[in-house]
Amino acid sequence: MNTTTTTTNQLEQLRKFTRIVADTSDFALIKEYSPEDATTNPTLILKAALKPDYKQVVQKAISDAKKAGLSQRDELRLILVNFGLEILKIVPGRVSTETSAELSFDTPALVEEARFFIAAYAKQGIGKERVLIKLASTWEGIQAAKVLQKDGVNCNMTLLFSLAQAVAAAEAGAKLISPFVGRILDWFKAANKRDYAPAEDPGVESVREIYAYYKKFGHPTEVMGASFRNKGEITELAGCDLLTISPELLGELMKSNEPVTRKLSPEIAKQSSIAKVSMDEKTFRWQLNENAMATEKLAQGIRSFRADAIKLEDFVSRNF
Repeated sequence: MNTTTTTTNQLEQLRKFTRIVADTSDFALIKEYSPEDATTNPTLILKAALKPDYKQVVQKAISDAKKAGLSQRDELRLILVNFGLEILKIVPGRVSTETSAELSFDTPALVEEARFFIAAYAKQGIGKERVLIKLASTWEGIQAAKVLQKDGVNCNMTLLFSLAQAVAAAEAGAKLISPFVGRILDWFKAANKRDYAPAEDPGVESVREIYAYYKKFGHPTEVMGASFRNKGEITELAGCDLLTISPELLGELMKSNEPVTRKLSPEIAKQSSIAKVSMDEKTFRWQLNENAMATEKLAQGIRSFRADAIKLEDFVSRNF
């Protein structure tokens, strides 16, 4: 089932197959590209918070937190929520709000923080159906998703680099996963000292495998390719449930009228030869351990998000 359309730019062609999500916290850029959803993380929030245009968003969160007698940690949580609230004024769908990286191995703390976010959104009239709670795809993060999904809180499993993580997330009932295409490519380029064409890109191949597994075995968890390094990675995943794309690459797609062919579909996936996996904690930890790329990129991603969260904390303490 390969469907090709050439009538308009590549971004509009992609919209026929795939739900487009903006990978930014910059309101102006979100308005420019009209995505259905938007994702945030500590790095994106930090970039936006440093811009003078968004000073009032940070200031309101701190003011609200002080009025309510909340802690400094909760001030920072409210900053994330306030950015999410502004984004939801622009996009018709959902916003993803990320839990703290330092809680990545603490299931109860992740559940508690997620409930704080949902309550803060609810206080501003936003129902939980419009919020995705982002959790690192550690075993503990996946177990937090299992608890939250039973309460009707939808979760976006981030920092996902392997089929083992994807299977565990699906079995936990996660609403959505975000396989990191570009970071997988980064690892293989460094390890093998070579470049990869989009069709053979290891990150693209990882998403293809996960998508095929989900569709073949009837998992309703949505697959959202993320962390792209080039336009070719995106067009190779045309047909994926969702793709979250940076403003730079959204711009490239808008400027190109090259044809886009649908590469992923449930019909094709159901014909794949991929085998079903039985996942428990021991299997998860062993398979993750055996995957050097996934182990290293997961740990690196958690450290990186924590580092940017600390920078945001420092920025707020020095300027507000």
